[in-house]
Amino acid sequence: MTGSTTAPDTAPAGVVRRRADVVDLFVYVVVLNLATEHVPAILSEGFTLSLLTAVLLKLTLEVVISAKAVVLARLRAATTTPGKVALGVTLWGLAVGSKVVVLWLIDLAFGDAVSLGGFVSVTALVMVLLLSRRGVRWLLREPARAEEV
Repeated sequence: MTGSTTAPDTAPAGVVRRRADVVDLFVYVVVLNLATEHVPAILSEGFTLSLLTAVLLKLTLEVVISAKAVVLARLRAATTTPGKVALGVTLWGLAVGSKVVVLWLIDLAFGDAVSLGGFVSVTALVMVLLLSRRGVRWLLREPARAEEV
């Protein structure tokens, strides 16, 4: 093809980000449906609801990950012990509070049609979602070029 100078590995950052978001959503749907099938506490009345739940989880977890990054950056930059302790408590509160927020949002959006169980099951689900996302992103990463090595 003449006139095309954009190689797949030089896609604009926005395109790469959207691709990653789509991959994340697919991973979340698969993990959520496997959890629905194998974990009695996690329920969804159908595929459409599990897809919408995955979208809600994706949006919520992106906000939590962004907030965590801000708190971690401030924690690393903190120079006083009280500042470090306060930011550590904030980080812990964010980790615990985010699970409660996820449960609340799912209940608000879907009522009894979707249940992620309780705090323990949603914590395990979120951990599996994030680990699965990382694993799939690792599998799909671009291999290093010879000149970059």
